[in-house]
Amino acid sequence: MTGAAGKTGRAVTKALVCRGARVRCAVRPGSSTPIHEDAAARRVPVDLATGEGLGVALAGVDAVYVIAPNVNAREVEMVRHIADAAVAAGIPRVVYHSVMHPDDTAMPHHLRKHEAEKLLREKPFGLTILRPAAYHQNLRPAALAGEIAVPYSLDVPFTNVDLDDIAQVAATAVLTRELDHAAYDLAGPQELSVRELAAIAADVLGRPVRATQISREEWLAGPGAALAPQPRADLLAMFTAYDREGFAGDSTILPRLLGGAPSTWENVLSVA
Repeated sequence: MTGAAGKTGRAVTKALVCRGARVRCAVRPGSSTPIHEDAAARRVPVDLATGEGLGVALAGVDAVYVIAPNVNAREVEMVRHIADAAVAAGIPRVVYHSVMHPDDTAMPHHLRKHEAEKLLREKPFGLTILRPAAYHQNLRPAALAGEIAVPYSLDVPFTNVDLDDIAQVAATAVLTRELDHAAYDLAGPQELSVRELAAIAADVLGRPVRATQISREEWLAGPGAALAPQPRADLLAMFTAYDREGFAGDSTILPRLLGGAPSTWENVLSVA
């Protein structure tokens, strides 16, 4: 599991461990960031930028789940390191965590995932590509705090998805051959704007929840201030794309892969 210390990596690791798997959790050398706490999840140091440590990390494993650091300019290079190491180790299955609409030219970080997908398809292993929508968990803390403030339109549609549902599909892709040799868009069951998300949150929580559109300048002075120029530019491009059309996809695929109804925004808000 690359990206094991991130929220997606921790969620997928938890789902795998709950199904009886043993997970080798790749983290940056010297990192003390927590991973999923379980005896079946073991840390191994890997530098994805250079590939150092991949040989040891991949020795004897049955599958690799590939998550690159968010909006990283070197994602394609990192994925190439992992793919080459997987081929060298004779690993039969790779699952790549991509993004919905990876070929959207308006978003550079999406196009990098598109290039990584093409690279992986050329390799001689079973490949599954998962393309999730934005997570409900990205907005849940803001909703609980009483205000969802975003630097894009409040009225464009999103099909946000529960991260735990994604983790369950990921576990199936890793542990079985049911999803091999295909790519899957993973959109949530509701098409909602940020304004509608806030209104639903207010009903569920029983207290006011505001939806607020902030300017790009406010975002740059706040959450964007700590970012390096390249990821900051990638996210600004994403906000512009969201302004035009939101980020929505086909909601019919996820229920089939889960074998049941996906979690709604109301469900996610109601979790203790």
